[in-house]
Amino acid sequence: MKAMFYFLLLTLSNSTYSQSSSKKISTSKNDILVDAGGHKLHLHVEGNGSPAIIFENGSGDFSFIWSLVQPKVSGFATSVSYDRAGYAWSEPGPIPRTAHQLSYELHTALQNAGIKAPYILVGQSFGGFLVRAFARHYPKEVVGMVLVDVVPENGRIIIGGNPTRIREFAQGRPEPQPQQFFKPVIKGESDSSTAISAPIEPPLDRLPDSIQALQLWAQSEKKYIDASSAEMDWSPEDVADLYKHQGEAAYKLGNIPLIVITRGKGGYDGRKDSLELETERLQFQKELTNLSTNSKFIIDQNSGHNIHLEDPETVIDAIRQVYYAAKQNKKLVKN
Repeated sequence: MKAMFYFLLLTLSNSTYSQSSSKKISTSKNDILVDAGGHKLHLHVEGNGSPAIIFENGSGDFSFIWSLVQPKVSGFATSVSYDRAGYAWSEPGPIPRTAHQLSYELHTALQNAGIKAPYILVGQSFGGFLVRAFARHYPKEVVGMVLVDVVPENGRIIIGGNPTRIREFAQGRPEPQPQQFFKPVIKGESDSSTAISAPIEPPLDRLPDSIQALQLWAQSEKKYIDASSAEMDWSPEDVADLYKHQGEAAYKLGNIPLIVITRGKGGYDGRKDSLELETERLQFQKELTNLSTNSKFIIDQNSGHNIHLEDPETVIDAIRQVYYAAKQNKKLVKN
């Protein structure tokens, strides 16, 4: 969810982490573990109605990051948040963690859970790359999309004080086909005293106390560190692929309803190049609307990067607009 987290994880694979206690955190009746190709993913399902709303998390985030959004969305549609392989209750998955692999696993889990298409995909930050990949690999099943402050394929983030394009980290590795069966190695529990702990920082402190407790547990799991590091290792290849094929029909969304939401300020205050970076950021965010001929652009002046936590009503309203436009086969109403 944090921009710096996105690439700091590239260095984690070279570090040693202690296994935390895999203590069982109780889930609700809305939580299920579903086969995703040999390993199981955790899905949190609420509501009824089609098309189903599928939430895709930012880098390092868990299913419960949508706790301020999903309950209200479930009032008018089936909604699904989930944990990618290796996160929280989900079992580890195969490597490399390509966007195609992750899309295959989510699609398989949805099918096995009986959550049939059509889908409206909601992706935040890194999740924007993933929902676009899902739509590319399963185009007939996606009827709408909401992009929540995602990183464009040519966008820059600040790493070590320098504006850097994610695609510049790509090594040109060929993408393998998804592994369709993977048997995870489930290791035993270890002493909870060896767990890595990090405090709850804003805006996660906006979540209920019970969800903050889940965050502390889930972020200390070694399998999570391994999974998130593997995702970040491959992600530059996916971003470079998006950049290479930008504008091509297969990489666009046709005329499905699409809303792009971005934060009001990029957070570049105090830099000599702040105006340049902010102008570029807004330009690239607006250009994402070109992915569909039925799109809308929203700048949320009340939020930072984590709009689903800082201003959840804006995200809920955008999902509602896309849902009814898709359901009624209508154009989005421009402001």
